[in-house]
Amino acid sequence: MLKRVIIILVGLLIVLALVVLGAGRGWFGNHEEPGEVTATRRSPGVVASGAIAQRAAAEGVGLSQPKQILFGDLHVHSTFSFDAFLISLPLAQGEGAHPPADACDFARYCSALDFWSINDHAEGITPRHWRETVETIRQCNEVGGDPANPDTVAFLGWEWTQVGATPEEHYGHKNVVLAHTDEGRIPTRPIAARGTALRTRGSLSRAGAGLGLFALLSREQRFHDFARYIAERREMEECDLDVNVHDLPDDCLETAETPGELYRKLDEWGHDAIVIPHGTTWGFYTPPGSSWDKQLTAAENDPDRQILLEIYSGHGDSDVYRDWRAVAFDADGTARCPKPSANYLPTCWRAGEIIRERCAAEGEADDECERRAVEARAIAAAAGGQAHLTVPGSRAEDWLDAGQCRDCAEPAFNYRPGGSAQYIMALRNFDDPDDPQRFRFGFISSSDNHFARPGTGYKEVHRRGMTESRRRGDLPGVLRAIIAPPTEEPTAKAVPFDPESRGTAGFQLYELERQASFFLTGGLVAAHSEGRDRGAIWDAMLRREVYGTTGPRILLWFDLLNPPGSRGAKLSMGGQVEQTTNPIFQVRAVGSFAQRPGCPDYASSSLSPERLAHLCKGECYNPSDRRRLITRIEAIRIQPQNHPGEPVASLIQDPWRSFACEPNPAGCSITFEDPDFAEEGRDTLYYVRAIEEPAPGVNADNLRCEYDEKGECIKVNLCGGPDALEDDCLAEHEPRAWSSPIFVDFRADG
Repeated sequence: MLKRVIIILVGLLIVLALVVLGAGRGWFGNHEEPGEVTATRRSPGVVASGAIAQRAAAEGVGLSQPKQILFGDLHVHSTFSFDAFLISLPLAQGEGAHPPADACDFARYCSALDFWSINDHAEGITPRHWRETVETIRQCNEVGGDPANPDTVAFLGWEWTQVGATPEEHYGHKNVVLAHTDEGRIPTRPIAARGTALRTRGSLSRAGAGLGLFALLSREQRFHDFARYIAERREMEECDLDVNVHDLPDDCLETAETPGELYRKLDEWGHDAIVIPHGTTWGFYTPPGSSWDKQLTAAENDPDRQILLEIYSGHGDSDVYRDWRAVAFDADGTARCPKPSANYLPTCWRAGEIIRERCAAEGEADDECERRAVEARAIAAAAGGQAHLTVPGSRAEDWLDAGQCRDCAEPAFNYRPGGSAQYIMALRNFDDPDDPQRFRFGFISSSDNHFARPGTGYKEVHRRGMTESRRRGDLPGVLRAIIAPPTEEPTAKAVPFDPESRGTAGFQLYELERQASFFLTGGLVAAHSEGRDRGAIWDAMLRREVYGTTGPRILLWFDLLNPPGSRGAKLSMGGQVEQTTNPIFQVRAVGSFAQRPGCPDYASSSLSPERLAHLCKGECYNPSDRRRLITRIEAIRIQPQNHPGEPVASLIQDPWRSFACEPNPAGCSITFEDPDFAEEGRDTLYYVRAIEEPAPGVNADNLRCEYDEKGECIKVNLCGGPDALEDDCLAEHEPRAWSSPIFVDFRADG
């Protein structure tokens, strides 16, 4: 009898183990489907009414027959991306699946975009999900109607998500956008960042059994689906790096270690593609001390493909340069902690102050506390992006505003000035003295939304869903344990960062708590296009005749009035010219339409009430007849380096000129000249910002500091938390638009 009981128990344990193993391998989960595109386009009348209103606005600032300005979003993720799936889970208070078809419907009905692109992380896209993405984008375009005059154009693409542990090996994230969607004109598979892809596979392999047990205990089908999602990616094999892309098997994971390898593989495919860097100042993953100098080489830059730069997104502003750094490096490469400056407190310095405060609280002598503070600064500087993990038991609030750009408008978190648009545009490479290289980017904005919601910045509502703003405090303990570092007791001594001994990996390495206060609703790219069709939009991007906004549909024109040999013809933003005479510019800007609450009739008649609530959250792009005011125009002037090592700070003038605008709903028109160009005789680029009247914005005040009489941040009020899930953390900000630069190179006579 006892023997039979033991046999039964052993059998049950074996069955239980198999069930747990099977759950970890996704046996009980469903494949994450692409969804179904709603088969109703916006009516031609609705689309035409927007064009009519735009023409009237252009005439109001003295323009006749301008190109149409089309608005889009070239940075959108669905739950085909690993991080997007993770925050869709029930324990993250997630909304469930948001597949590529949701992005199509959102762009068409919720945000009413003219064009958009899907950009899921290539590191986690399986062959099946790539095929489904392609098919969904084709369906989205088929619904658009006449290809010469569609309501919305959907572009196919992916994100190359590279992250290096040190400044030397870090290149950052780049979106690849493809011109076409038809067979034979697109790659068989996307190209992932090799190091990131391999780390992702390693993490997924370790997730197996534990995730299976958790899925069984939670009794949530979405967790079984997540296990299936992970299992599908775990099975992918890496492609051979030395084989031409056309000779590789269809189902392997194609990777590129560096931007140069990415461009080489795109060349092998031979298809039209644009590569758009983004998050270039975003210190959430960018190591301190990183800069773009190493990317301005023949090996790592492709000036024919890498022609646009995302200057703003839901992850913040990457425009301005500041002459401070998070860490400094000695001649031997040793990281050291720089002193605070008027508008910047290095995170490593704050680490020392936290340790000093704890030391003093323990009653230690001042000299001992100073010694520990100095040691803590050195340890934190050496830890790079994980400086916050060198102070055991520290809370997000303890770091105050350390690492942040204090005098920037809605900056990216843990700002890295060496990746700012202004720094990038001021660089030159003199490897070939007869042909110095420089970047010539057009500027765009996009959303980087992870809920398949392109163009979320039309209204400042619904922080949770229109942004990625989450805090660990929002999450139940089980999921918090996955993404939070292990709990530690506070000590009065810093601890060197060692991920293995500390048991940290993945999202546990990053500052999720403070980052939650920096997520914004996201921006838009605007294209001066000769038509609504795919080819016309693509041509506008190739001309760099594009600009970015913080979300509102501000109308912006920026022209050089006196290019040589023009006979009255203007040179538009993004253009390039050589001349010896002083350039004369004209800016025209018209404010965006104030928004009405709710959704227009075409959205509510096309989507069911349930889908309208799930997808649009009951709020759509719904313009009134009232235009918001443009309050001022700012002109920025940058003179790229003339010799190796020329200091960059003095080459950037921001603002170089600032013009107040009359409070007129019809807009603002400014003409100005650079009176010093001919005399200084330097290549120069110019771009402008158009600033709208203040309005509330989600997370616009970031950490919401409280200041002392010296102007120092003494307390932060982080956004969100378990008692404030519905708080949109609104604060006044100034919506704005950035033109692409006009490049005026000096050509000496003779």
